[in-house]
Amino acid sequence: MQKQLQINTERLDDVIRDDDRLKIMPEVEKAHRKLKDQKEGNGGSLGWMNPEKIISNGTLDDIEKTAKRLMSISDVVIIVGIGGSYLGAKAVIDAVAPKEGKGKVVFAGYNIAGDYISELFNFLEGKDISINVVSKSGTTTEPAIAFRVIEDILKKKYGADNIADRIICTTDKKSGALRTIAEEKGYKSFVIPADIGGRFSVLTPVGLFPAACAGVDIKELIAGALNQKERSDKSSLEENPSYIYAALRNILYTKGKKIEILSNFDHRLHYMSEWWKQLFGESEGKAFHSIFPASCDFSTDLHSMGQLIQEGERNLFETFLIVEKEEKHIVIPGSDNNLDNLDYLVGKEMSYVNRKAYEATSEAHYEGGVPNSTIFMPERSAFYLGELFYFFELAVSVSAYISGVNPFDQPGVEAYKLKMFKFLGRPG
Repeated sequence: MQKQLQINTERLDDVIRDDDRLKIMPEVEKAHRKLKDQKEGNGGSLGWMNPEKIISNGTLDDIEKTAKRLMSISDVVIIVGIGGSYLGAKAVIDAVAPKEGKGKVVFAGYNIAGDYISELFNFLEGKDISINVVSKSGTTTEPAIAFRVIEDILKKKYGADNIADRIICTTDKKSGALRTIAEEKGYKSFVIPADIGGRFSVLTPVGLFPAACAGVDIKELIAGALNQKERSDKSSLEENPSYIYAALRNILYTKGKKIEILSNFDHRLHYMSEWWKQLFGESEGKAFHSIFPASCDFSTDLHSMGQLIQEGERNLFETFLIVEKEEKHIVIPGSDNNLDNLDYLVGKEMSYVNRKAYEATSEAHYEGGVPNSTIFMPERSAFYLGELFYFFELAVSVSAYISGVNPFDQPGVEAYKLKMFKFLGRPG
């Protein structure tokens, strides 16, 4: 039997009592029913709950074919996007892309620092390049500026009449500036489903096309998501792992735990945490009450944030994201004089030391008053990453409904945009 994503909550038991769990179950059931009713009524934001659609409509094969063609003419593909149009793809590529594939995909449009673009241009000098621009509207300031600048570079490098086969647009099916550009200029395009919001879009062409360009097995990503979906559909409310996670974090919030730290012990999961922060921050951060999502990369951050977590204000809880099986097996060698006092580790693998570091951290933080749980991934692979994406997407939907907010809108995001337009002097 294939291993699955697991969540261990033993180190929450001293804080969360049985009656806490019983008390929140009606809210879990209410949230579950709301999702189910929306889904059955073809709810406008729940397309992510049906990852199988991308297989049935042939999009997955088209993505793989197009990515292969684009990479055959490119040394580097630039992915232009921000927020949900960027973080999911970056998370996948950093976590599971083969080394040679990671170097062939770079990102732009997620900030507007001129120095970054200048450095990117220096890197691209002398290379054959292509673009995948990702935007539902095509008018989001940061990626729209980057696309305009990089498209101009392509025109100068190859000639305006010779760039159509180097530009892929991922955008709305019918409307928006980028859809118009794609149709007028003959750029190949993929559709961002209308019923999937940006932060839920990693398992659509938004995340899958960049991943395919980097050599990721995107069919395994979808297979993992489907496996987690089936598991969730078959589970009772009390046994559904996403619902357990959603319920426990809301209980902790009522007990004064206002900050959640997602901590990993694998540097390649850094952008998985960044994706998670957007997913939960943008889905739940409303009505002036919510859990603040933060993250740490251990053991690096144990030598910086570790002090605060261990002895700072007791207003936080921690969720560890742990990969059980590491790919590489590096054995610790002996030394001539043992001046570092590490001979007791000779012959042991670094993965063993890393695991013990996690176990020690979990226990130390728990004893220091930081309740924590652990999500275990059997291994860092596309399949289990697909499981993790679906796990978190379902969890945040239920968690937000429990806390009384709509997980699928983001009205507050517009505030800075309107101010920026005003300061820039945008007409209208």
